[in-house]
Amino acid sequence: MTEVPGGNGGTGGEAAGAASARPGTQAVDRAIAVLRSFESAPQQTPTQIAHRLGLTVSTAHRIVRALHAAGMLGRDPRTDRYFLGPATAILGRLALERMGTTLMQPELTALRDETGEAVSLGVRVGDEVAVLVQIPSVHPLRYDQEPGARNPIHVCAMGKALLAYDDARVSMAEPYRRFTPATITTRAGLDAELGRIRRRGYATNDEERIVGVRALAAPIRGPAGQAVAAVTLQGPAVRFTDERLPDLAKAVTATAERLTGLYAGAGLT
Repeated sequence: MTEVPGGNGGTGGEAAGAASARPGTQAVDRAIAVLRSFESAPQQTPTQIAHRLGLTVSTAHRIVRALHAAGMLGRDPRTDRYFLGPATAILGRLALERMGTTLMQPELTALRDETGEAVSLGVRVGDEVAVLVQIPSVHPLRYDQEPGARNPIHVCAMGKALLAYDDARVSMAEPYRRFTPATITTRAGLDAELGRIRRRGYATNDEERIVGVRALAAPIRGPAGQAVAAVTLQGPAVRFTDERLPDLAKAVTATAERLTGLYAGAGLT
């Protein structure tokens, strides 16, 4: 489940959030939290939002009405349920265009066609990776990550590829959350892994988040060499065998290099 800033799934309460908020930012933080709550609940009433975020019902109503008036939320008058509105769709589309996802789509599709495996494009958002684009595998047995999905940065191949070429460290406290016996849970372990990624040019996820799922990812680089996004191949371990991994790694790194060139050539740096 995706966590949202300003709340803990309905625990913690509004008073705790108010005490920790920076002066002048509380209203903004709460509005962002309300919008992000729709990532995991596509339609909600103000009361449901209040419970989810630890707000009072009156505060949730006030924020929701303001976002609705701005077109950021839509409303079903029959149920009083709100959903992401046209203004968020427009902003999202503009953001994706600015990030070059339309330009990159043919290369991502070509990588899927070459390998037969699912391809994703993601970016760093704090200590998470947000999936922007996914091209499904051609196989019935596959692992899908829908656009908008978020994954903890330390347990996915895209996340480690992004971290390896980013000066910003994770803010998570140790030990990091463990998902499987293979999860890296310490800063020292993660640093060692990032060094290996820089030496070979790609990252792996060897059943570190979901048992039976493996992935490889490579960074899309900006002008200073920083990772601006990452591209990944992911699928069941029964197809991502040790014997096949070198060919998959070659394919994903070659695609990342071409996407880096497209990104720079389009003036998106």
